[in-house]
Amino acid sequence: MKKANLIMLGAPGSGKGTRAVALCEVLNVVQVATGDLFRNNIKGGTELGKLAKSYIDKGELVPDEVTASMVKDRLQQPDTQKGFILDGFPRTIKQAEMLESILKELGEEITAVIFLDVPDAEIVKRISGRVICEKCQAPYHKEYSPSKVEGVCDKCGGKLYTRDDDKPETVLNRLEVFRKNTFPLVEFYEKKGLIVRIPPELSAEGAVSDMRKLSQELGLL
Repeated sequence: MKKANLIMLGAPGSGKGTRAVALCEVLNVVQVATGDLFRNNIKGGTELGKLAKSYIDKGELVPDEVTASMVKDRLQQPDTQKGFILDGFPRTIKQAEMLESILKELGEEITAVIFLDVPDAEIVKRISGRVICEKCQAPYHKEYSPSKVEGVCDKCGGKLYTRDDDKPETVLNRLEVFRKNTFPLVEFYEKKGLIVRIPPELSAEGAVSDMRKLSQELGLL
């Protein structure tokens, strides 16, 4: 069997998180998400965390070199020996080239790149339909998981609202950034014969069985 060193690629709202969790369960590997790396390094007061925080506190982007160093450190931890699923890195061609250097140094290589191919219109529908309770933060979706009474939380009776990040105009902007910066990775990895396109469903139901079938097709199980 091949070692499961995977990358999850997809636009915001494409279902990367759901599929990554399902794959981790199926393959018994760890998810390496950049958001977690930043939080853990900053919370733990590591040198990389302090460095990242210095940029974040100034409202600046954390340099690729810092992010790549965090990824490298994480991939050297014992729990990644069975494999890993990278979620959120790489985001650009430059980061992908950095990752290649890191993996070469570690004697590893990417097995496959899972691309969740979801149309922009569907993503806007998914994200802009999200609402949360202003009191208890319970999440709902206007179409897929609505509250019993429109605009009112089932749990505490609080008012439901749409976060600014989830408004259609913001979602479209995020998608534009994705298409410009991250989508070129699809062609980058396609040329290497690593891209596996899957049309994800919205619901988490079936995610584990779908990912088990995919893993078998890739020779990972």
